[in-house]
Amino acid sequence: MATAKRKPVFIKVDQLKPGTNGHTLTVKVVSSKPVKTVGTKGSRPSSSMILSRPSRRPSRISECLIGDETGTIIFTARNEQVELMNPGATLIVRNAKIDMFKGSMRLAVDKWGRIEATEPASFQVKEENNLSLVEYELVNVVEE
Repeated sequence: MATAKRKPVFIKVDQLKPGTNGHTLTVKVVSSKPVKTVGTKGSRPSSSMILSRPSRRPSRISECLIGDETGTIIFTARNEQVELMNPGATLIVRNAKIDMFKGSMRLAVDKWGRIEATEPASFQVKEENNLSLVEYELVNVVEE
């Protein structure tokens, strides 16, 4: 007897918290801007970097503002994900995680997650609640 796949629990953008993952959301793309095309991390090429570059093609990265009726967040789209990030498109983002970048939240989908285009959603994106504009401070909790 095969076990049934768990039905994904869809959450809203305003429920996202730092350090969490496994999120499934239906979002609309508000905007998308290419950040850069990079071969590897690093600003200046060195001989060691050329040797340690297993990828044949450079990776493309776009920062996209995505959201739903509760708010927006910056989504970091990589490589093939960039093609799906057309302003106005409605997407289902599966198994997404929150990355912290300079103290603010970014949504990302790694190899364990998926992005797929879906039917246009009827909601209006609440652009005035941008979760990526909230700055978080790393606080070390000391247990007494």
